[in-house]
Amino acid sequence: MRNNGENKPTSTYHIHSLGFLDVCLNLTVIPLSVASIWVIVTNKQDSVYGSLQFSNLTGLKYLVSINAICAAYALIVIVFSWLRGSINSWILFVTDQVLAYLMVTSGCAVAELLYSSYKGDREVSWSEACTSYGKFCSKMKVSLALHVVVLVCFLVLSLISAYRVLSRYEAPCVSSKEEEEQGS
Repeated sequence: MRNNGENKPTSTYHIHSLGFLDVCLNLTVIPLSVASIWVIVTNKQDSVYGSLQFSNLTGLKYLVSINAICAAYALIVIVFSWLRGSINSWILFVTDQVLAYLMVTSGCAVAELLYSSYKGDREVSWSEACTSYGKFCSKMKVSLALHVVVLVCFLVLSLISAYRVLSRYEAPCVSSKEEEEQGS
């Protein structure tokens, strides 16, 4: 029997448990994102080679921007879920997916920056900067670790929103005639 995209009933237990997990993850995202931002923004170190701060590196500014967007989004989702009861599942699904991908790209940018800072790149005459700016590099690692935890939260949020959207529809039904044609 084909459903044609009509909503199928979902158990109340699943809805409440997913809602609780969703709120918990969004509540976790906010302080972790803010902590990651704080660690990077306050990161500054002076050396004989000069002063280094987060605003000197584009990858760190990108990480701060994405963390700020994620924290604001999580706060908006929590407020809307408490005030209105729910947000359109498709909007949450698309937004969760986009933010998860942005989290991946910003994390990769900082991971590449850290790798280059520790290993250097002799082809472009870039030495190992972390030998001179060790404290700065250590704080970058802490911020990246916090960012990865937020990323994992958004990956789980993406799975929850995908489940909410896709569980409303039944799988398409294949007729016996189509099964015979596929079998031959």
